[in-house]
Amino acid sequence: MNRTERFYRIDQLLHERRVVPLRVFLETLQVSRATFKRDLEYMRERLHAPIVWDRQVRGYRFGPADDGPVYALPGLWFSSGELYALLAAQRLLAELEPGILSAHIAPLQARLSALLELGGHPAQEVARRVRIASMARRPVAPECFTEVALAVMKRQRLEIDAWNRERDEVNTRVVSPQRLVHYRDNWYLDAWCHWREALRSFALDTIRAARPLRQRAREVPQTRLQAHYESSYGIFAGKPKGRAVLRFTPERARWVRSEIWHPNQQGRDLPGGGWELTIPYADARELLMDILRHGRHVEVVAPASLRIAVTEEIRQMVHSYGELGTTGDGAVRPAGA
Repeated sequence: MNRTERFYRIDQLLHERRVVPLRVFLETLQVSRATFKRDLEYMRERLHAPIVWDRQVRGYRFGPADDGPVYALPGLWFSSGELYALLAAQRLLAELEPGILSAHIAPLQARLSALLELGGHPAQEVARRVRIASMARRPVAPECFTEVALAVMKRQRLEIDAWNRERDEVNTRVVSPQRLVHYRDNWYLDAWCHWREALRSFALDTIRAARPLRQRAREVPQTRLQAHYESSYGIFAGKPKGRAVLRFTPERARWVRSEIWHPNQQGRDLPGGGWELTIPYADARELLMDILRHGRHVEVVAPASLRIAVTEEIRQMVHSYGELGTTGDGAVRPAGA
């Protein structure tokens, strides 16, 4: 029983019995008198528990609360960030296929469940009542994930067969793994590509085979990794080539104003309730998709190249659907229908 669990047990005994002798605490908690005294001191000073010793009845009880901070047990309520972190960690472990790090997963899951239950609710009930939804997750072959993960940790080079989606071809190359990244529900490998002599990212679901090599991985300094992968918007990394300026309608600004698109973003209110967002980017592909999902509620102000790219994409979309007309009742219909 760890200290936080003892805090909950002490609280429970005091609420159930009203007055609790010292020997009951020691027997229940199975700790020494000195440890119990330290726990009690911590609860009084840090958690503001109004626990007092009653000489007449020879036991501990709750006394009247003073005017200071309110007594609250640790973990009784999780913040949104803490709850998300625990549940997301559980989900990530569950996504690892059977056999991958199996000797380590069960103890970790048990520990996460114990942490959730410190909130006063069974872990299964929390998982049932709080849902983290995944979208567009692409499965990774178990053997591929194992080889890549081990190479990252052992600092070994890998020979990989990587499928290029855009060209629909498979290339074999040697890489020095740097780190694994879980981004938008999918796994990526940040690595030094010895073929390109540059940093590259590989979606794990596109790696058809991974073979460990005896050579040590080339080490890339963390400062260089951060400058390459984190200075621009999204998964397409590199030195920023421009700054996108986006203007959102007042309706959509109510959501976007509080969103973090990039750590170095800048935002300002516009007359009438709109919102202007400025973000650095190196590759427009992912940014283009995120702009389009806001439809008519966003306008690309700059740069001109990004505005042209969005305009061309919209033009192609209209072409794909054909020229649209309307029926007599105002419904949209393809021309000729």
